[in-house]
Amino acid sequence: MRRIAPAPPLMPTRSSSSAPMTDMIARVVEGVAALRREEWDACAGTANPFVSWDFLAALEESGSVGPGTGWQSLPLLIDGADGRIAAAAPVYAKAHSQGEYVFDHGWADAWQRAGGDYYPKLQIASPFSPVPGPRLLLRDEALAPALIAGIETLVERNGLSSAHATFIEPEQVPLFEAAGWLIREDSQFHWTNRDYRDFADFLGTLSSARRKNIRKERERAVQGLEIVHLTGGRVREAHWDIFWDFYQDTGARKWGRPYLTRAFFSLLGERMADRVLLVLALRDGAPIAGALNLIGADTLYGRYWGCTQDVPHLHFELCYYQAIDAAIARGLRRVEAGAQGGHKLARGYAPTPTFSAHFIPNASFRRAVADFLAAERRDVQRDREWLSERTPFRKADG
Repeated sequence: MRRIAPAPPLMPTRSSSSAPMTDMIARVVEGVAALRREEWDACAGTANPFVSWDFLAALEESGSVGPGTGWQSLPLLIDGADGRIAAAAPVYAKAHSQGEYVFDHGWADAWQRAGGDYYPKLQIASPFSPVPGPRLLLRDEALAPALIAGIETLVERNGLSSAHATFIEPEQVPLFEAAGWLIREDSQFHWTNRDYRDFADFLGTLSSARRKNIRKERERAVQGLEIVHLTGGRVREAHWDIFWDFYQDTGARKWGRPYLTRAFFSLLGERMADRVLLVLALRDGAPIAGALNLIGADTLYGRYWGCTQDVPHLHFELCYYQAIDAAIARGLRRVEAGAQGGHKLARGYAPTPTFSAHFIPNASFRRAVADFLAAERRDVQRDREWLSERTPFRKADG
């Protein structure tokens, strides 16, 4: 992949229309790990673990992103008057479209058939994480337009095809719309905690047939097994060795090769143990399956699962039902169990819109993509409406 140099270290960007007409300076550095943790996290906040310094730096330091992976970490920053980072974006130069979960392979094919080089492109994201969250990390919210303009400048100065901000939290979509980026819409399935006392209280809001099915699934899944929840200091290196085997098996079947390295899990446990929830299924004391979750301020994020024994319904139990149990126990408002999976609908996870934003400098290519997105959005919204009418909740509960 053609590497994008951080130089020139200073890039003038457009000022927002509401800000005084003074030049703002953006800079690009090689990697989040090179930055001070406290400065990055002052912008990222504490609600979403996937944009934290600990998570993004662990990806770099473990070799999960970086040389040989097709992900070049190029965080874009704007400094405040106090000399500390006031705004940041997790930017990556990408040599492919893998590990993004917002698929643009058709766009890449069309661009390259026309004689262009679609790659490298810029990706503003948390790698390998289809998790909605902030993509503009702002200690000073007034710097959002300048930060977006800095990304555009990086694209234009390097002659890149495009930039893509994926899984943007809904509150930030208007910021990209105001800058003229194209907005793409999709759906995930999220579970919402309506102040349930326990899992039985949640089941009480479902139709009778669905309640019976879920009870049967749970009984069959755990027959002869012990389910344990591990977090903080209870998660040891031996657990990561076990989960690595689970992850490799699932990754090999889904993606051909796992995205994350073994070292990443050790760093996750070392730096973010209190935000890790590892759910294991044990048979005769030995783990046979596991699900890895990260704990946010109000959301439990399900990320990876794997097993060494095929047990009917165990995937649903560890990834969906145990996650609901954990969210209720912790008073969390949501469970986000990852991308895709229409089977989540019958288990109380409702269709929820997700968003991405796309900057395409070439006018004719932009028009073609805009037409595609308009048609796609109508289909996505129609599908989501159809699914919403088929949730397992009793009609009186919605």
